[in-house]
Amino acid sequence: MSTPVLKNRLQSDLTDAIRARDQVRSATLRLALTAVKSQEVAGSSARELSDDEVLAVLRTEVKKRREAAEAFAAAGRPDRAERERAEQEVLESYLPAQLTDDELAGLVAEAVAEAAASGQTGTAAMGRVMGLVRARTGQRAEGGRVAAEVRRQLQG
Repeated sequence: MSTPVLKNRLQSDLTDAIRARDQVRSATLRLALTAVKSQEVAGSSARELSDDEVLAVLRTEVKKRREAAEAFAAAGRPDRAERERAEQEVLESYLPAQLTDDELAGLVAEAVAEAAASGQTGTAAMGRVMGLVRARTGQRAEGGRVAAEVRRQLQG
């Protein structure tokens, strides 16, 4: 099995960042590649991650940076919060473009209508609607955003 394209791109971009002496980018890419390698050796046997699995690792790393930035900002450490946000931006550049709020609302509205047509309404339809929406959004919307919009539309 060949090395996933995204992992190769991360490694190549790390080399470029080191050559350019871009400390934030190189440190962030090192951490991301370490997280990918940790996932590859987790479990009973080592394996190479697919591009989708690498994206999932990057998404987790983005979430960690966002939460850390919020925590540092709340603790009165704007310097550290800014560093975390800079790292988050580097990682987000490797993720697929996210759906806008309007696009997401439209997809959720379609799924709510489908669920209602099959007799499922209100919060009882949450699981069905989430399944429909996740299948349509794929990696283009975070689960938390999707769940919040589904909840909002099912209650309203």
